[in-house]
Amino acid sequence: MPRLVADGRQLDYRWIPPLDPGRPTLVLLHEGLGSAELWGDFPDRLGQRTGAGALVYSRYGYGRSDVLGEPREIDYLEREAVTALPAVLEAAQISAPVLVGHSDGATIALLHAAEGRWPVRGLVLEAPHVFVEEVTIRGVERARAAYSGGTLRERLQPWHRNVDATFNGWADVWLQPRFRGWNIEHCLREIRCPVLVIQGKDDGYGTLGQVEAIQRGTSGPVETLILEGCGHAPHAERPEEVLDAMAAFVAGWTHSGASPGSPGRSPGPAP
Repeated sequence: MPRLVADGRQLDYRWIPPLDPGRPTLVLLHEGLGSAELWGDFPDRLGQRTGAGALVYSRYGYGRSDVLGEPREIDYLEREAVTALPAVLEAAQISAPVLVGHSDGATIALLHAAEGRWPVRGLVLEAPHVFVEEVTIRGVERARAAYSGGTLRERLQPWHRNVDATFNGWADVWLQPRFRGWNIEHCLREIRCPVLVIQGKDDGYGTLGQVEAIQRGTSGPVETLILEGCGHAPHAERPEEVLDAMAAFVAGWTHSGASPGSPGRSPGPAP
């Protein structure tokens, strides 16, 4: 995969050209154990359904991007939102995107929009976290057990340059006692752009309380899609319903009436 340089890191990425240059650029932000490649063909299908161009990249410590070289701090999501993501958007020459985030990526999208320093056209959030729940901690503990004594390490290894650094960088911070008090509900009132929240009712990492907090806390319009019999990855488990909802959201709130960011310009490494 090609690589771009942002915040001093080399990151792998994919660029999906727009079919409709009037649509805003989508920027996909993966989950805590994800990568650009682990989205599969979902970004391509989303681009086809929306007509929008899309940037799909692996954050530092994930995928084929630079390997994580230090333990993550409990404010790692905030750092991604206000330091790393702006550097990625600048390197890729994208402004006013629609941020499409899954799990950790959804939280990063919320924090980035709440900062208010960069224009954001809309947020599409799958399984977001705005506070730590006991179900989340239990889910991470199960993942750690599956990694050390099951098949999770084997399944993740093909997708990351250093799978141990990736997994431990995620699990260690979530299982820190200090992280139990992490909460960003106080930031939500600063978010004024349209929001779509997609949540599986059988998510092993979070409850509908996360959705309710976003509905209650943000200042802009919030749409929701709650999926029965769906877990933590709606785009993988219920792709057609998720694609329908995302495409309708992009068409309804982000049509070409407002100035797009940089659709049609292929992102690439900074010179």
